[in-house]
Amino acid sequence: MTTDIAVDTALDIDDLHAYYGKSHVLHGVRFSVAPGEIVALLGRNGSGRSTTAKAIMGMVDARGGLCWQGRSLVGLAPHEIAHLGIAYVPESRDIFPRLTVHQNLMLGQKSATRPGRWTFDDMYGMFPRLKERQHVEAGVLSGGEQQMLTLCRALMGDPALIIIDEPTEGLAPKIVELVGQYLRTLKSRGIAVLLIEQKLTIALDISDRVLVMGHGSIVFEGTPQRLLGDTAVRKEWLEV
Repeated sequence: MTTDIAVDTALDIDDLHAYYGKSHVLHGVRFSVAPGEIVALLGRNGSGRSTTAKAIMGMVDARGGLCWQGRSLVGLAPHEIAHLGIAYVPESRDIFPRLTVHQNLMLGQKSATRPGRWTFDDMYGMFPRLKERQHVEAGVLSGGEQQMLTLCRALMGDPALIIIDEPTEGLAPKIVELVGQYLRTLKSRGIAVLLIEQKLTIALDISDRVLVMGHGSIVFEGTPQRLLGDTAVRKEWLEV
């Protein structure tokens, strides 16, 4: 396996193992994500992708090297990790359904008195539909609108790294395109992105590097072009 790890890294993972009780799920995972880099983590369901995200966020029992900006994350609680500048957008789109769009965004703010790099205007500029619906309860939004809201709420916490799990699942092509634009905007602002995806199209289109996971380990790391040219890897680890 060839690696092209950036020197100036934000997230460094080395020999990471994770467990659900006695079940050993991750087996020596190694990779890094640099500031302003989009890294896609691909693989079939059950390959360990979401467990990797949860291990980074302190949501599962993890052991090994897990460093953020030179500081170990192992043993920290999820809220402590979030306060260090890592945002996690789960596949479940955990919005507050009885609160309005604007109230959901307010809850995402890192500090109401010290605004971060991202403003309400930034959010509404990226997704004008949210501006139109800002006073509507989030629970009545469409699936695509809820995904927009979840992504924007994560940004209001002013993260330096955002981990996004299956952001395009079940979305219409036009909304998928908006998600792609959102990710490019993050990259342009220097934010590191770990994108967990099943769809090769968006992952290969916007990522700087791609990782393929199988049976709890990284089985491929390289550029999108290398993955496109590696039929054997795609057939064995990605294609249904």
